Amino acid sequence: MELAALSAAGDRPAFGELVRRHGSSVRGLLRRMGAEPSLADDLAQDAFLAAFERIAEFRGEGTFVGWVRRIAARLYIRRWRREGLTDQAEGDLEEVTGGEAIAASRIDLDEALKSLSPSERMCVSLCYGAGMSHAEAAEALNAPLGTVKSHVKRGLDKLRLRLAPPAGSSDGRREHG
Repeated sequence: MELAALSAAGDRPAFGELVRRHGSSVRGLLRRMGAEPSLADDLAQDAFLAAFERIAEFRGEGTFVGWVRRIAARLYIRRWRREGLTDQAEGDLEEVTGGEAIAASRIDLDEALKSLSPSERMCVSLCYGAGMSHAEAAEALNAPLGTVKSHVKRGLDKLRLRLAPPAGSSDGRREHG
């Protein structure tokens, strides 16, 4: 990326443009991981500061925003661990059932993610929001790989149920006979 290369050469306005272009994406990831909006803003700022200090480490393997999102995710994970925000009782979350009425045909992804346990939300967000592999997420969380895979699978299954169109809905498509 040209802006990242300019930033690595010391061009502050180029880095400012990277922040402007990708700041909302980084904050969005952090909110999906479970951070309150003010914390997401603070951690996004910290992630961009860390990225600015380490811009020479960005080799262009993947996107700049992906790199910054991984930095932000790791910052949140450290805070998550430090504050003990892990699941208190893993099975306490009420399961979403097919009989539950869903008011709108489109459910906001952020709301759907809130229905997941903190561990499921974290693992799904890292693997699908921050672009980490299961192994990278396991390493970042200091958790067994199998545990991360289980959280991702359970989380995705719950999201599919939650985001599926209501039973009997044609999902806006007309059948031709």
